Amino acid sequence: MTAPLPATLPSPGRAHEIAAAVRTGRLRAVDVVEQTLVQVAVHGLRLNCFSATFADEAMAQARAIDQAVAAGRDPGPLAGVPVAVKNLFDVAGHTTIAGSKLLRDAPPASADAAIIHRLREAGAIIIGALHMDEFAYGFTTENSHYGPVRNPHDRNAIAGGSSGGSGSAVGAGLVPLALGSDTNGSIRVPAALCGTWGLKPTFGRLSRRGCYPFVDTLDHVGALADSLSDLALSYDAMQGGDPQDPACAQRPPEPVSSVLGQPAQELTRGLRIAVATGYFRDNAEEQAWHAVARAAALLGTDREVTLEHAAQARAAAFVMTASEGGALHWPQLQVRGGEFEPMSRDRLLAGVFTPPEWVARAHAFRDWFRKEVDQLFDEVDVILAPATPRSATPIGATAMTVRSQQMIPRAHMGMLTQPISFIGLPVVLAPFRPEGAMPVGVQIIAPAWREDWCFRVGRALEMLSADFRPRPAVTP
Repeated sequence: MTAPLPATLPSPGRAHEIAAAVRTGRLRAVDVVEQTLVQVAVHGLRLNCFSATFADEAMAQARAIDQAVAAGRDPGPLAGVPVAVKNLFDVAGHTTIAGSKLLRDAPPASADAAIIHRLREAGAIIIGALHMDEFAYGFTTENSHYGPVRNPHDRNAIAGGSSGGSGSAVGAGLVPLALGSDTNGSIRVPAALCGTWGLKPTFGRLSRRGCYPFVDTLDHVGALADSLSDLALSYDAMQGGDPQDPACAQRPPEPVSSVLGQPAQELTRGLRIAVATGYFRDNAEEQAWHAVARAAALLGTDREVTLEHAAQARAAAFVMTASEGGALHWPQLQVRGGEFEPMSRDRLLAGVFTPPEWVARAHAFRDWFRKEVDQLFDEVDVILAPATPRSATPIGATAMTVRSQQMIPRAHMGMLTQPISFIGLPVVLAPFRPEGAMPVGVQIIAPAWREDWCFRVGRALEMLSADFRPRPAVTP
């Protein structure tokens, strides 16, 4: 294990702290942005997490926020907060490359993605774009075009994926908030491996307009954050229906920040919490399972449940991912196949030729599996499960051992997240990092549209144990 990054530059603070200070005039937004850009210049290169920075625009937005404060206007709940975004979200005036070589010469985006627009309205400042697996197809962010993103807790280890740049940037303290996407686990895996909080909301909760697609029936968007309060603040700002995104439910915002101020025992009062065993226990190394056991002990539950058909759900998710992803990229695969990453290209090509009857069967199984899990939620309210089979593997590793089985990290690091995103359930990822250990994470899973229950349980864990508070990747 290499040494973590040196603490030559202090973090500008957590999002809610920055916003409170900027809104009251105790801190200037321009100072926050300047410090953040210096951190990114010094440490971002060593972690290879940023694909671009937007310094001039960020400084202009910071000056506008400071002017608003000086004039007595409220610039919003995220005033002056620096946010970085996975490079599959459109940022007006910049090219969205989605981790690819193929899109480098594409025209710049004409408008911000919907959730970026909402974050800006709340006062957030978009300071740059983040590296990712090509077209969001992978769990390690070892991108052959742009190099691997490095884990801030061990620069020889992967950051997870496909939102690896997001996990690395937040885990290193370069930014307090980052946007990611999650088709099969691409927010939860890097959040777990880099030791940050993460949110995959209910499918359709947040607008995907302006986000480069991968698998339309599985794609989610969300955020990674340094604290649960920051995650809640960003989630509240991004909510709202969007008639321009057919998958986005036209539901009014349901804020969660207000529930976090209660005592720990009140947060979980009345919630029936259980641990997912079976498939999730059988595919988790001891460190990953210990995180779940520790969470259950803190919450005072010994109840267990089994998602009987989780393995089949993962298999069906693979079929849908390969088929839809292959169909999306088939036109370019035929004429510019050599510009794709070899592993992504081969899997997308295989997906193109997936028999239609397999795809139809996967969709039918999803409907059945959703009903099965819905019945399970008649008995419990929240389910705890490990997020990854183990902690981060070394960069370049072609195999990892999980319960005496050899598996490929790029394909299998998300094996415990796939069955959940397959049916679109909300999940808060709670980071677990005891002193001296590499991070792993716990999935806090609730029924559709009950993100508030996920946040309540997450906040209780954050309050009850330092093991569930992200530890800085830098030495004091």
